[in-house]
Amino acid sequence: MTFNVSADAYARFMGRYSELLAAGFADLAGARRGQRALDVGCGAGALTARLVSRLGAVAVCAVDPSASFVAAVAERLPGVDVQLSAAEQLPFPDGVFDAALAQLVVHFMADPVTGLREMARVTRPGGTVAACVWDHAGGRGPLTTFWQAVRDLDPTAPGESAMAGVSEGHLAQLFRQAGLRDAEETTLTIHVRHATFEEWWEPFTLGVGPAGSYVRSLPDDRRHLLRERCRQLLPDGKVEVSATAWAVTCRR
Repeated sequence: MTFNVSADAYARFMGRYSELLAAGFADLAGARRGQRALDVGCGAGALTARLVSRLGAVAVCAVDPSASFVAAVAERLPGVDVQLSAAEQLPFPDGVFDAALAQLVVHFMADPVTGLREMARVTRPGGTVAACVWDHAGGRGPLTTFWQAVRDLDPTAPGESAMAGVSEGHLAQLFRQAGLRDAEETTLTIHVRHATFEEWWEPFTLGVGPAGSYVRSLPDDRRHLLRERCRQLLPDGKVEVSATAWAVTCRR
């Protein structure tokens, strides 16, 4: 899936979540200085920046199918090799990376198994392939309240709970289908605080991802009803969100 929005819009929607998640994900993947790493589906660069802080810019490459994201990450992180590419056809030779990581990407791949297989191809023997996705199916992702409100008003809305890898065990299953037999699945949990309801709601109006596209598709009156239903489901004052992702790592 290509996100036809600006990197700034994506960062406002998911940035604080993905930046916190990136720290734990990089730890889980064992990213450390002396390695060469690839960020697959880099988005606005949350994980890329975390890898640069650990490995140095010249040791990090990144790809994304959205031209706006590629341009933004290249400007944000000079020295990183950032290329326009889908996960399913990575523009690198075999075995050139110590680690290939995909944060919050597998469920948006056109063909997740092929994407993971490509990540394995460009990773050296003994290197690490790692991916994480929100637990949308288990109701522990950062968008759970939003999609609950949507279903309250529109039970036929598709949501994100049926996407690839978002249920327990499915991400590891995709790894195994890609030939990565020793995949180990765990969870990563972060906590984000929004100062007000409006701060929480506004990013949903930016058109980012399935949630933003759904909001943009609504007429004004339906959008207002959804906003108010979300408000009813959330506490007054600060909005604190606990978000959990499924994470899988595998030695090549």
